Amino acid sequence: MTHKDTIIALATAAGSGAIAVIRLSGDDAITVVDTHFKSVVNHKLLVNQDTHTIHLGHIVDGEKVIDEVLVSVFKNPNSYTGENVIEISCHGSNYIQQEIIQLFLRKGCRMANAGEFTLRAFLNGKLDLSQAEAVADLIASDNEASHQIAMQQMRGGFSSEIAKLREELLNFASLIELELDFAEEDVEFADRSQFKELIERIHFVLKRLIDSFAVGNVIKNGIPVAIVGEPNVGKSTLLNALLNEDRAIVSEIAGTTRDTIEDEISIGGIGFRFIDTAGIRETADVVESIGIKKTFEKIEQAQVVIYLFDVSVTSNAVEKSHTVKVEIEKIKNKYPQKPLLVVANKIDQISESELKKLNVMLSAVEASHIALMSAKTGFGVEQLTNALLNLMNTGALRNNETIVTNSRHYDALLKALEEISKVKHGLDTGLSGDLLAIDIRQALYHFGEITGEITNDDLLGNIFANFCIGK
Repeated sequence: MTHKDTIIALATAAGSGAIAVIRLSGDDAITVVDTHFKSVVNHKLLVNQDTHTIHLGHIVDGEKVIDEVLVSVFKNPNSYTGENVIEISCHGSNYIQQEIIQLFLRKGCRMANAGEFTLRAFLNGKLDLSQAEAVADLIASDNEASHQIAMQQMRGGFSSEIAKLREELLNFASLIELELDFAEEDVEFADRSQFKELIERIHFVLKRLIDSFAVGNVIKNGIPVAIVGEPNVGKSTLLNALLNEDRAIVSEIAGTTRDTIEDEISIGGIGFRFIDTAGIRETADVVESIGIKKTFEKIEQAQVVIYLFDVSVTSNAVEKSHTVKVEIEKIKNKYPQKPLLVVANKIDQISESELKKLNVMLSAVEASHIALMSAKTGFGVEQLTNALLNLMNTGALRNNETIVTNSRHYDALLKALEEISKVKHGLDTGLSGDLLAIDIRQALYHFGEITGEITNDDLLGNIFANFCIGK
């Protein structure tokens, strides 16, 4: 693949619409469009116009007028890709889009590959690699939290933090390397106490960034929440109440849900993926048994578990109350790291005296949160969603701290931390400069992997293949 030719692609979503945008980038982008653009103002040429200007006219193929368009001109290096860029805003007919694209393909342009505009921006120094990856995350963001993280990274918050650490480490590395040139004279150019302070600080920052991945990853992908309990306690009704739509079938017949049902909503700007599971009980039904098996698989995958039980039978039966407590303890013991929310459902069906008995029973239950609810009427739903928000560690997000969401970055940070730990140990044990230098070089290498100072064609191919064509 050459990055010197002129590429073209549809920059807006495929299909018919009011407006479509066709983007071209390359040295000849402006001149090639000039040959088929007739301005409504004195037939002016685009090559003579200032950068960041918009011009009304027609795209023509000989005597044939294809469409009336607005053409935006961006001249290098002040464009998204760092090259000459043209964006043609035409009417959103599929026919018009293809006519314009095919016209310029015949004139020597090439269809852009996935993410090639952003790849060129990276190669031309307009973005570093982590910023380029944040562009894809921004496009894919579907809630406030994931959008905020992507914007922070695209503005360079993460990469600037890494670049600063890398620069400081590189300065000390240069001094260590210099010492090796004067090994026979036994001199130290790098102040070991200052160097140790730097390594301690880098170690702390890397640990913080690595720990943030646990939060960042679930925010980016949606936090999975499993709704579990016995059959007919209102799990599907609760899912419908949370989504505010009839997503799951609700029936008086126990065991209606045979498979898991999933849907996602945004609560307080954070995406939650709710999973309605099959009721847990002993059964001879083969299909229902498969559904119950899937329930436990989904609990394994979930970040949060909601255990739902029916108070309309529980409050009147001591034996049933004991069963609920046993089931809660089973979940807690099997998944001790998962936050557990216990929800007492159908409280609209019990009396005041029964409610008092229920409160006594719940006072003996240990859980991350306990809520009283009527999923059918909607009572208590807001209390539950607030409890879910409170469970999530979003303090870093609110404080605009750097949060890692990219698994490639996470892997590079882990490797960098491993090398920094070796340097730290070497300083503590008085390791020689030549051996310290080896570990420092490896740490610098992994820092460079994140921002793109260290890269290769296979890595770039994997990253940009996940982009849409017009970006």
